[in-house]
Amino acid sequence: MNTNPMYRTLILGVLLLSGCASGPTIVADKAPEADLSTYKTFAFFDHVTTDNAAYSSILSSHLKRTTRTELERLGYVYDEADPQLRVNFFLKVEDRQEILSTPSSGGFYGYRFYSWGGVAIDTVDYKAGTLSIDVVDADRNALVWHGLAEGRVRDEAIRNPGAAIGSVVAEIFSAFPGSSS
Repeated sequence: MNTNPMYRTLILGVLLLSGCASGPTIVADKAPEADLSTYKTFAFFDHVTTDNAAYSSILSSHLKRTTRTELERLGYVYDEADPQLRVNFFLKVEDRQEILSTPSSGGFYGYRFYSWGGVAIDTVDYKAGTLSIDVVDADRNALVWHGLAEGRVRDEAIRNPGAAIGSVVAEIFSAFPGSSS
């Protein structure tokens, strides 16, 4: 274990940042002319964006189940035969890097940690995720509401995606008009 004080400070800072990381950033928008209270029924598009045309994925099943729960909690009724609203998803997870720098007195050079010009620099790898939920007027084929969550994907979410998706979908729908969340 490296006992260099700057190294320990940097590692502690990274651990604190990741431990205090809040949930995803949630953004929602409604079409100005849309009155969502006039809609009563919903269903999903035949092949949501996360699916291969040949089959429905487990991920899409999680998204559909949790979205259905949220919309039914808001008073909408699932109606596959004649929905007024159709729901679609977009999910993307990608590798990202963040460069952290802290003042340094120099003296330590190690794997992926460098001290140069009085600044200690470290690169942190992480996964970033974006989940987008679109609610579309089925008759007009026009977007009436859009919810988006962006943030770091924690290891726990990768190990247990169903629970993570449920939590994020609930956060997105907390911004849905008429939601008491």
